[in-house]
Amino acid sequence: MPKQVDYEERRRRIAEAVCLLIARSGMESVSLRDVAAEARVSMGAVQRCFRTKDEMLLFALEDISRRVGERAKARIEASDAPRAAATLLERTLSALALVDAEDRAEAQVWGAFVAHAAVSGQLAAVLRQTYAKLHDLLVWLLGYGQDTGELPATLDPPAEARALLALTEGLTAQVLVGHHTPESARDVLGRYMRGLLA
Repeated sequence: MPKQVDYEERRRRIAEAVCLLIARSGMESVSLRDVAAEARVSMGAVQRCFRTKDEMLLFALEDISRRVGERAKARIEASDAPRAAATLLERTLSALALVDAEDRAEAQVWGAFVAHAAVSGQLAAVLRQTYAKLHDLLVWLLGYGQDTGELPATLDPPAEARALLALTEGLTAQVLVGHHTPESARDVLGRYMRGLLA
């Protein structure tokens, strides 16, 4: 009897190999041959899962976008403290900024995809969807903060969410190039949060 192949699991394994290659050597290092070697599968296995390199990159970006969103939600759910809006918002911003040492590889991959999306409509579309979902999450958290009285009623959640997304994205890039340390980036987030709560 032929061995059953879990194609979805194989696709995720290949996406992980794509991300490892990007983190190690940049987007230009991604070839079907190198991805196959990194994932420890044959070239044929990669080609059965993805018809083109662009299709493979698109899936890898969708996978990393899903993980970023799941991590933000997990940090919200992991809060031991009472569900203080400020605590939830701070944890979420920390997750989105990708400034912690354990987030460095993912931040490198995210940055490479953002840069590549400037010339790829398909990748740009995935990023727009991801940013829209993260924006909605921040709007909800900011509204929750207004409901609990922790944030001013005069705050404009959609506008503030746009600013926060831009801030976290900028901090990710600045930590990657060494303009900020993870500690100074977290300090920037903390200062911004204190300003919101004032």
